[in-house]
Amino acid sequence: MKENEKTTPLWSAVWAMSLCAMVLVASEFMPVSLLTPLATDLTITEGYAGQSISISGLFALVTSLFLTSIIGHTNRRTVLLFFTVLMGISGVIVAFAPNAMILMIGRAILGICIGGFWSMSAATIMRLVPSNLVPKALAILNGGNALSTMIAAPLGSFLGGIIGWRGAFFCIVPFAIIAFIWLYKTMPSLPSRHTYGHRPKLSSVFKLLKQWKVTLGMFSTMLFFMGQFALFTYLRPFLETQTKVDFEILSLILLVMGIGGLIGTFIIGNILKTRLYSLLIITPFLMMLIVIGLIYFAHSLIAIFILMALWGFLGTSAPVAWWTWLSKTLPHEAEAGGGLMVAIIQLAITLGASFGGIFFDIYGYEITFVFSAIILAMATLMASITAFYTYKK
Repeated sequence: MKENEKTTPLWSAVWAMSLCAMVLVASEFMPVSLLTPLATDLTITEGYAGQSISISGLFALVTSLFLTSIIGHTNRRTVLLFFTVLMGISGVIVAFAPNAMILMIGRAILGICIGGFWSMSAATIMRLVPSNLVPKALAILNGGNALSTMIAAPLGSFLGGIIGWRGAFFCIVPFAIIAFIWLYKTMPSLPSRHTYGHRPKLSSVFKLLKQWKVTLGMFSTMLFFMGQFALFTYLRPFLETQTKVDFEILSLILLVMGIGGLIGTFIIGNILKTRLYSLLIITPFLMMLIVIGLIYFAHSLIAIFILMALWGFLGTSAPVAWWTWLSKTLPHEAEAGGGLMVAIIQLAITLGASFGGIFFDIYGYEITFVFSAIILAMATLMASITAFYTYKK
């Protein structure tokens, strides 16, 4: 059955994928709140331990580009279940890692899961629900992301203090098992849509960029995530040095930001049905204003709480809009398009964090935040150009 012929939405399978997303995001960013005890236990520097996040991103980027050509005609249900198993294996390897090398191997395996799962997510959602319900289904999928963003950092830190960093990482494993069982029970067979004898190639991913609307949209996506993570990566030292918050207040700010993201993710689904490009344009613009607000109200705790709640509301829900854009722009090539988008996002996060770090070390938070605001302004402009070009065509 083709996607546009589907009349009965498979919501249980969608929620199962949302759980997978939650576990993946929690696993990916768990080291942030456990960096110090992890580094101490493995007798490595915190900088080296921080590379456990970078290596996941690197393998996610590579996987997202090569996935379509590697899995070929394999049933997509089987591939999703395989990635869920790998997710659990990664958790076990990291939890019992005797040294940094084994830790990095476990994190690399997680990166494969991240790149593979997110590359397939939009294409899979489009095969589970009717086309008019795709924005809502994508919002549910990213709701797992938002929920994980809300609880992963404070919960990881809390569990690490009680059962140690290894125990905190191992807590991921039972959820991975639950996700596997849920997917196994609810996910229907999803045969490859490629004809036999025609194996997708890596070039098929990059050929999408020959379409101007795709190139413009992907560039807009890259600028948005680059601007977002140029600031977000260095939010903690900013709050500690400028707003003068302690650990408890910091955790509360992160929680408020996560709650804002969760609310935004579930609200945005209905708006996207009629206001997709309006949201793609206004979101980076409003986030640019928030960045400026953070610079001017850095010492006001009340203002910081309000601004970070708005940042979470906009920043966490924005990926839903861009995945919806992908589903509408490439309805018949969503798998290859998903791989390209994941690669673009991972590259943007790396560039944003890297340039943000350079500016933060040399010039301090003001220049870093100005850089973030400029990139978000460019994202607003590119989203406007993307919308204009699309409507013109």
